[in-house]
Amino acid sequence: MEVELDELLEQVDGHHFWLTYLSDAAQPTSRIGIHLAIFAEPFLSMVLSGEKTIESRFSRNRCAPYGEIYDGDIILLKEVAGPICGLALARRIWSYDLGHEPLEQIRNRFGAAIRANDEFWSSRADALYATLIELDSPTSISPVSCDKRDRRGWVSLRSRQMTFNFA
Repeated sequence: MEVELDELLEQVDGHHFWLTYLSDAAQPTSRIGIHLAIFAEPFLSMVLSGEKTIESRFSRNRCAPYGEIYDGDIILLKEVAGPICGLALARRIWSYDLGHEPLEQIRNRFGAAIRANDEFWSSRADALYATLIELDSPTSISPVSCDKRDRRGWVSLRSRQMTFNFA
């Protein structure tokens, strides 16, 4: 699966922040991670409008975005079975092992910002891991095609490039 950064850059041409940030991310030396998140309605619209400020991903396994997303990473917002239609910036990240952190505590602390109903929380009762992402600068863009065909709800297209100084 590949997303054309050039096509994304064309779509953010009128957004100074995103044009600059995506241009920086496109550089081979960039350490900015890029992720593809698949959203169903009404959550996609709530993210793009700024109404939903925390994205949550729950799983039974340690899989993306758990341990793979960092402050400053770019999240491409893709509609289920549709195109990429927005971007957001990951601002703060919380990763939880639900064996040590009760789901009810997460719901009490973040529930209003996650914008989910009782059915949502009930369906996450058997999850073992949770990643919560504070979203910043959500922006709608003209649709950009993406040939994603698998069932994953989150794909790390480029993990954060970590550099180490052993001097």
